[in-house]
Amino acid sequence: MFGAIKGFFGDSDEKKLKPFRGNVDGINALEEEMKALAVEAFPQKTAEFRQRLHTPLNPPSEEEGRKQADETLDELLPEAFALVREAARRTLGERHFDVQLLGGQVLHNRGIAEMRTGEGKTLVATLPAYLNALEGKGVHV
Repeated sequence: MFGAIKGFFGDSDEKKLKPFRGNVDGINALEEEMKALAVEAFPQKTAEFRQRLHTPLNPPSEEEGRKQADETLDELLPEAFALVREAARRTLGERHFDVQLLGGQVLHNRGIAEMRTGEGKTLVATLPAYLNALEGKGVHV
């Protein structure tokens, strides 16, 4: 009976994760693009993300031809997570699974991601750590 009630009202954890699922699709869509990057392009992508990020340290520029620094961390998230996923694949031989991408988004949004032993909590932490470090304020893990 409890299963029928849960099926009708929905799982509260699933409801909390639903908004993040679209980003997982976006991250997955960028996978081939990130695989095609040369190793030398990784620091350049980080510099590009920082330039696109609107922070008090990087206000929008009025210069013609320069992209406005008006994006937020949430808007950069799919590209940043895709870059971290590719970096982990190349350096560690480990690729973030979709559930780990969800966990990274939960952490980025100041939530708690409960994961069992062996499900890759350390790998998950690399995603929001990189994203939030783009602001230049430092990140604690």
